[in-house]
Amino acid sequence: MRKKTVLAATLVVAAALSLSACSGDDSAKSPVADVSAGANRPATVLDQPFTKPNLVLTDTHGKKYDLREQTKGKPTLIYFGYTHCPDVCPLTMSNIAIARKQLPKADQDKLQVVFVTTDPERDTPAELAKWLPSAGDPSFTGLSGDFPTIQAGARQIGIGIDPPKKEKDGTVVSMHGAQVIAFSPKTDKGYVLYGEDTTADDYAKDLPKIIRGESP
Repeated sequence: MRKKTVLAATLVVAAALSLSACSGDDSAKSPVADVSAGANRPATVLDQPFTKPNLVLTDTHGKKYDLREQTKGKPTLIYFGYTHCPDVCPLTMSNIAIARKQLPKADQDKLQVVFVTTDPERDTPAELAKWLPSAGDPSFTGLSGDFPTIQAGARQIGIGIDPPKKEKDGTVVSMHGAQVIAFSPKTDKGYVLYGEDTTADDYAKDLPKIIRGESP
């Protein structure tokens, strides 16, 4: 997976915002990549970092979770997906979990991984509480709430999601962008983007720098 490099004044990271098999059209504004980025890296460092979404949802304990307040000053990875996703969502959570386990214990405790459902009708807090430990790690935070709030929060960081849709065969598909956004503990800005092809090894190499608020 190559690090996307573009002319900041004219091009956007279209490749980085490519859609997964379980995701749909992303009509939100794409971030602009850092022109100093090198090749052959999994990350896209943004020269226009995202502000952390203003999201207040419900966590797996049934308690109100203010994303900005509860991750303030902490290295944070945010991903929007759903538990019935057949491939990309569980793989992404698994890759991050594998990488997290390779960190020193102190760094594991610092890292915040937040999974926000794009299918809140089915992904209740109780359902997320059952799914996240098996798909990822018990330390991951799962959030649910009303769809319009979630959709608006996703768009604040350039990720488009559509309301879940029932297919002709009866299956329900949640269309969403499949990017992981890393937020700096120094600025609370989303400054690094990872696409769906990012591997556990890629995350393992980058997470120590993400935790320190450095560019990978």
